[in-house]
Amino acid sequence: MPAHKLPDGPEKAPFLQKFKWITKPLEVLETYSQSYGDICTAYVGLGKKPIVLISNPQAIQEVFTTDPKYLDSGEVAGIKPAFIGQQSLIALSGDRHKRQRKLLTPPFHGERMLAYGKIIQDLTEKVTSQWAIGSPFSVRSAMQKITFQVILKAVFGLEDGKRYQQLQQLLTTRLEGTKSIFRAILLLFPFLQKDWGPLSPWGRLMENERQIDKLIYAEIQERREKLDPSRTDILSLMMAARDEAGEPMTDVELRDELITLLVAGHETTATSLSWAFYWIHHQPQVREKLLQELDTLGENPDPNAIFRLPYLDAVYKETLRIYPVAMMGFQRMVLSPLEIAGYHFQPGTILAPCIYLTHHREDLYPEPKQFKPERFLERQFSPYEYLPFGGGNRRCIGMAFAQFEMKLILVTVLSRWQLALTDSKPMLPVRRGLLLAPPDGFQMVATGMRHQNQQVLQTSSM
Repeated sequence: MPAHKLPDGPEKAPFLQKFKWITKPLEVLETYSQSYGDICTAYVGLGKKPIVLISNPQAIQEVFTTDPKYLDSGEVAGIKPAFIGQQSLIALSGDRHKRQRKLLTPPFHGERMLAYGKIIQDLTEKVTSQWAIGSPFSVRSAMQKITFQVILKAVFGLEDGKRYQQLQQLLTTRLEGTKSIFRAILLLFPFLQKDWGPLSPWGRLMENERQIDKLIYAEIQERREKLDPSRTDILSLMMAARDEAGEPMTDVELRDELITLLVAGHETTATSLSWAFYWIHHQPQVREKLLQELDTLGENPDPNAIFRLPYLDAVYKETLRIYPVAMMGFQRMVLSPLEIAGYHFQPGTILAPCIYLTHHREDLYPEPKQFKPERFLERQFSPYEYLPFGGGNRRCIGMAFAQFEMKLILVTVLSRWQLALTDSKPMLPVRRGLLLAPPDGFQMVATGMRHQNQQVLQTSSM
């Protein structure tokens, strides 16, 4: 194969490809896969260059295990995340990325996570206590309220007060203030990212960002002046971390990582939870089997016991398989001539594992459009066959926290509430910014409350 030839792909104009990718992403991915196979070239990502989409597990393994000095992500691969910042782990490359990842790993260690269990359970009960039996509610909004407050309390370590309220309001405006398609257009077309003052979309976002930064830097400064080694929130642990030279993270690094954790850990987890509640109640047999397992826990179960439940784990994994929140893993740029899956790639080529297409391979997941948690009880999948959090040196650093949080919220809600879908029709995903999410109108209704097999209150109308 000639060294300069990229894998086959659509010949449409790049702008038209990108527009269709914004409006109908799954149709685009499935059409490309059917037409060009599990390695193809298309204009579907950030920046102006085409991307080589990979959904072949063997090729994905080669991508994930290639030394970053030959194939790396971050800013060198064209990732310049707006709002998140250039000191974020997502944007860094090479040795700087390696250093930052080492600094950030300890706060997400398994033992550390257990300290956040009570916070997650309490916030879940606080939000869901506002539900009224017989009154429909927005599932995504409810889940976002929970995950957002988990971030503010467990990650930022903020207590209720003026700064908490201000930051909550500003961040809510930031994350919810734009329509999904328009947000995607702003993010995918950098030339639209111009600050023309408060009347321009990007100008409003920039002013919002400046106000958020003012509050975050004030919090960091206050923490530095009043060091408290007993604090266990992730910001405090990040501030205490030191690299191999004994140097701490700078204020800018702390700010960028906090925003990264917020953006990567708030809406993504809320979206996955929304899908989980849909599938659990769309398929009664899944719900019944899950409730039977939950009822074996007894009162006030240990979070470790919840985390290890096999069927809950299978439901969680299948939720992230069928509609992974991120359709693609982080794009990587070839830095030195490289051969992967028989293709010879030259420096400057962009490669990206396609999570959605890999998760929908018939040879790995028979009947991939069907929600079947049992598939994860019947076999183990490699990190190159099942990759909802990406992989290699770019695997999501908050993966264990997200798993723990999602399972704990599911158990807390399902153990207390009887829920039902307000619409029995199948629900299809829509683009929400860069994510794959349930439609905004997705609602459920509380039909009663339960305590281990015993429904103590129920409406006659449901």
